[in-house]
Formats: sequence, C-alpha cells, structure tokens
Amino acid sequence: MSAGDDTRFRPRPGRIRADTPKVGRARSFLTRVRTVTRQQQAASGGSGRTRGGGPSHAPRGEGSIASGRGVRRGRGATFVRARNLSNNWSHRRPGSRRVVVKSRSVRAAGRNGKAAAHLRYIQRDGTARDGERGRLYSGTEDRADGDAFLDRGRDDRHQFRFIVSPEDAGDLADLTGYTRDLMAQVEADLGTKLDWVAVNHHNTGHPHVHVVVNGRDDLGEDLVINGDYLANGIRERASELVTLELGPVTEIEQLRKLVAEIDQDRLTRIDRVMLAEAEDRFLDVRHEPDAPRAQADRTLRLRRLGKLGDMGLATEHAPGVWELSARLEPTLREMGERGDIIRTMQKALRAEGAERDPMSFAIHDAAPAEPIVGRVIDKHLSDELGEELTLVVDGIDGRTHHVSGMDAVRVAEARMGSIVEIGSPDGAGRPSDRAIAGMAEGDIYRPSRHLEQARFEGRVPGGDYDGFVASHVRRLESLRRAGIVERIDPDQWRIPDDFATRAAAHDATRGGRANVRVLSSFDLERQIGAEGATWLDRRLVGGAVSDLVPAGFGEQVREAMEQRRERLIEQGDATRRPDGRVSYRRNLLATLQEREVARVGAELAATKSVPFRVAVDGETVSGKFTGTAQLSSGKFAIVEKSHEFTLAPWRPVIERHLGQEVTGTVRSGAVSWEVGRQRGLER
Repeated sequence: MSAGDDTRFRPRPGRIRADTPKVGRARSFLTRVRTVTRQQQAASGGSGRTRGGGPSHAPRGEGSIASGRGVRRGRGATFVRARNLSNNWSHRRPGSRRVVVKSRSVRAAGRNGKAAAHLRYIQRDGTARDGERGRLYSGTEDRADGDAFLDRGRDDRHQFRFIVSPEDAGDLADLTGYTRDLMAQVEADLGTKLDWVAVNHHNTGHPHVHVVVNGRDDLGEDLVINGDYLANGIRERASELVTLELGPVTEIEQLRKLVAEIDQDRLTRIDRVMLAEAEDRFLDVRHEPDAPRAQADRTLRLRRLGKLGDMGLATEHAPGVWELSARLEPTLREMGERGDIIRTMQKALRAEGAERDPMSFAIHDAAPAEPIVGRVIDKHLSDELGEELTLVVDGIDGRTHHVSGMDAVRVAEARMGSIVEIGSPDGAGRPSDRAIAGMAEGDIYRPSRHLEQARFEGRVPGGDYDGFVASHVRRLESLRRAGIVERIDPDQWRIPDDFATRAAAHDATRGGRANVRVLSSFDLERQIGAEGATWLDRRLVGGAVSDLVPAGFGEQVREAMEQRRERLIEQGDATRRPDGRVSYRRNLLATLQEREVARVGAELAATKSVPFRVAVDGETVSGKFTGTAQLSSGKFAIVEKSHEFTLAPWRPVIERHLGQEVTGTVRSGAVSWEVGRQRGLER
C-alpha cells in the first residue's frame, strides 16, 4: 500500500439500528399493515400451506386473526380486517366476559332431511327452563314456524348452525333478547338480513342458544360468510353484548371463577396457562412475585398442581419445581367428557324416578361387543351441531348404558320408554355394497352401466341418478384404499368374489355403527294390560329369565312378567297347573296378534269409506301403502285398494314408498315386500 492510500479512506455509514432486540419492540403502523396484507395473501391461497406440504411461515401480527379459512372472501371480511389492523379484539381484553361459540356449515341440509332432523332434536322435550319442549323463535316471532323455515331453506346450498354459550348466561335478564341483539349485530356486520331461528337450552349447567341460519342472503344468493368471522367475529360480538349488559369482569369475580376450577376433574384455564408457560413440561413456581395479582396467580397454580399431583398428572421433583405429565391435557379432556356423560345419565335416571350407582354405568364409544337390551330413558344429539344421536338405555343386565354416535335413521323408532336391543353392526352389509355386487359383470363393475340401469328402473329418490351412482363410486374409493377393490380406469372396477363379505368385515373393524332393533314401542306398564302380542309375551313363551339381573330394570321386568302372566290367566290365554307351573295357549303370540289386528282394523274401518279385511297366511297383499299403525304387536302398514284395506306387518324397506303401490306375501306373521307394480307376461 502506498503512502497516499492513507488519505483515501472514506467512512460509509449504514442505516441506524436499534440496540434493543426485536422481540417485544413496538412496530410501526405501516409494518402492521404489511403484516396483515401478507396474512390475507396467505389465507386467500386456500390451504395456508407451502407447495411442499409444510406449514406456511407467514408472520402474524400480535392479536390478529388469520386462520387460513379465508380472510378476504365472504361477508364479514371487512370486520375482520378492521379488527386486525387496529389490533382491537375486545373479547381478548382483560375484563371481557367469556363466550363460547361453536359453528358448523352443513351442505344440502334441506334436501337430505338433516335440517328437519336437527330442528326436531333441538326442540326436544326437557330443554326449556321449565323442563318442557324447547320453543323456536326468530328475530320477529316468539313462536316461529319451523316447517315454513325448512321450506324456505329446502333448496339452499348449505345451512349454518351456531351454539352460543355465554359463561354468565344465567345472569342475563333475557336470553332471547340477547340472541336477537346478537343476530342483529351479525346482520349489520355481514351487510344482509338473515333467515334464522333459535332455541334456548336450559338442560345443562350452562344455558346456551342454538341458532340455525338458512344459506341465502336477502338478494337470494348463496350466503358466504368469512371463515374468520365465523371463528372469531361472532364470539367478539357475543362477548361485547354480555360485557355491556353485566359489566366487565372484576378481579374478585375472576378470582372466584378460577378458585372454583382448582378441584375440577377437567381441563381448566389454569391448566392451559401452565401448559403454555412450561418448558419441556417443567414448571418453576419457586419465585414469589411482589405484585398482589401475581401472588394470587402463583397460589392458584400451586393449589392446582397439588390436585394434579394427587391425580398422577404432575410430579414435584424439588420444592416448587413441577413436571407436567405428557398425558395431562388428553386425560383431563377425557375426564371432563366422562363427567358430563355421567351427569347426563344421572339426570335421565332421576327423571324416571330411579337412582343408580355410577359404578354401574357403561359408556360405549362404538357398537357394544355384547347385545344390550333395555329401556330408552334418554335420546339426544351426540354433537349438538350434528345429527348423530346418543341413547341412554337402562339395561336388564342391571347396568345403565350410554351409546353415542348412532345414525338418526336407525333410532327413529326408538322413543322414550321403548324396549330396544343394541348390538354389533349388521352383518348383512350396506345396501350399496349389495348393489355393486349385483351390477358387477364377472368381476368388473361399471358405473356407466349402473347409471343406465338406474335411469331405466326410475326408482332413485329425487331423480338424482348421477349422485346415486357417484355415491357408489365414493364407496369403492374408500374400499380401494383398504385394498379390497381395484380401480382399472374411471369406468371399470375389479370386484372380488367375496366383495360384500369383505366390505362388511372392513366396516366392522372400523367401529361400524351399532345396529338398533326396537323390541317394543310400548313401556312395561302398557304391555302388562295390552291386547296384542307384547315383548313380555315373547319372553314368557320362551322362558327367558336367566339374563334378568335382580336389580334395576332387570327386576322391574321380572315383576312385569309376573303381572302379565296373571293377566293372561285371567283372560283365558294361560292356565296355572296344580304344581304351580303355567301353560300357555297354543300359538299364543299369533292369536294375540290376530285379535289386536282385527280390533284395530275395525276401528280404522269406521273412519274410512272401505271395509277392512284380515290378510291370511300365504296370501299376496297388494295395494297403495297409505300409512302405518303402531300396535302392541308391532308396527303395521295400511295397504288400501279401491274396495278394501288390510293391515300387514311393516318393514323398513317400504318406509320411503308411502303413497306408492306395494306387494307382499304373508308368511308366518311376516311379509316379504316388493315395491312398485308387478309387470306380468300379460303386460
């Protein structure tokens, strides 16, 4: 380097940097705007994931909402953007009243009957404050017309369902007025009038509201609601209204609520905070802070940790140093759900005037391994936003059973007090599997051929032939992933010879839904004095008593059987021998059934313009299926001709063919039904 180089140095200052770390540093308004913009762009991409399938790493603003469900699309997006920009979500502020909001969107609910089923069950008995049936209301009507609401939404693409549960709902002066104010605010946020109805529920420890919204806006277009508004916007408005009416939560009130959670056998807010603060599941609470509020929080943690330690979910390795179990959260969630189930079962039993030891409760998440026979004492939605049902059955085995996740169609006939049998999934398999096997030519099934056959027969409900065949293809796709069938091309599927058997076995291994059979729609009291052939009669004739546990409902069945036996002796259908044994009339069940059918038929004839005729064994019954009659002997179909009508045993196969021509052959008290007019050679 030459001597002249020393004078060539020129400083080049860079941009000024802060000495403080980035974490926790205040950001400018422009930076926050850019952050929210990136969140919107990431969410508008749909999946919120990178091309390689990993999670997106777009930065998030503090307190902002960006779930990836569609920040920009749908009504309510403006509200979400405004709250994100101002970072002003009030339901997250200290002092705001907590509200839990659950939401769900159901496609084609009006066309597939799900809307009617959901509306029926949220209005079921026992949900109102006085224990009566839930009352349906709207924004302008105290008693809304459910049928008219369903008609308006019959052709909607989707339906929205909400559950709004304020933590302090019991302190609200008017839950109905609160719901109307909330929905009015939602309408203002979405910029459209909504077609909605609601039902208040007081059947749990926390009163809550079910809101159902049809899927069209005030212009008749599909109602598209922003995903983040559904997830957070409704909760924001609900919290604002509760806080406005009851005032902010005071520190004393908040402390009282947290103290009540210390001994609860469920996941609490204290647990969530400790899980968030723990490092590698270790929590250090040795330091005692100076602030009174922090001291109270530490005391809450220590008392809760002591409870968790007794439960085996936390371990104190040194004074004030705790390790939280890896199973803490799932275990507490499971315990909370089980506790809710037990309280529900106890409430159902108390309504029946019965008490049972919780140790005798059996909770089934899938089909029971052994058949359950008993009386239905409760029937409610498993998920209050869905359609699947839960049955609580007081069994003859002395136990009370809770069976959840049941198909509403299967339990439609199982009413309160009915005697039912719940068993493993039906081994006969699905009707779609039998249809696929029947349409296969050799070992090849062709959807196009199935579509032609369906259009030719014209028996698809609603005439949706493409959707009918598409449902079979979806079933095949599921079985293909299980390795049961092979997809050759879009119109060719290779089907094994034992396809139906393997498909049924596949469903059983995946926890298929339980099979429910209604043994009697009459309770024990009505069966004792019934005229027809009852479930008690079938047990008396069969001599089945070994499965009756002398406790609970099993003991009640024993007593009812004794009373029914005496009734049969009084009316001459049974005789007591000198040795004390009882002999029953020959063909007792058939005789009782014929006697009841003749009486009910004569009563119906008095209301019709055509006479009644009894169908005899071996006879072919044909005519229009016009209705059903529920007898103690079972359910019967009313089949009418132009000059007479008859009663024939009902089967589920004809349920969807009300008003159509049916034909069946009577054999041994049952009927083999065929739907549609039979075309002989003369036609």
